[in-house]
Amino acid sequence: MANYAKTNIGNEGRVELHEVLGLTGAEVSVNKLPAGAGVPFVHAHKDNEEIYGVLEGAGSATIDGEDIELAAGDWLRVSPAAHRQFRAASDSGITYVCIQVKQGSLDAFTADDAIML
Repeated sequence: MANYAKTNIGNEGRVELHEVLGLTGAEVSVNKLPAGAGVPFVHAHKDNEEIYGVLEGAGSATIDGEDIELAAGDWLRVSPAAHRQFRAASDSGITYVCIQVKQGSLDAFTADDAIML
């Protein structure tokens, strides 16, 4: 059994990488919205914070009633309880990654979690 998983997401509108890669510690999705489209619901979470990274295009997020403009290269962390909704700009689609992890669960990272071989 391999110690890795690989996939290619192609040109799909939404891919949940936790499903196709068998992730056990995070939910990661890649999302594409065409110009003028938006996520059709507002949502919050019980325990998980979300990190959004804009890969291409532009759009906005409404978080707790505040509109935040987003463009390629922007990263945004959203607390679990925050009410959020995303949309593409009227003249540009948007492609973004969403990383969802349990708030406060990061114990070690990079050099602190690495085992030098």
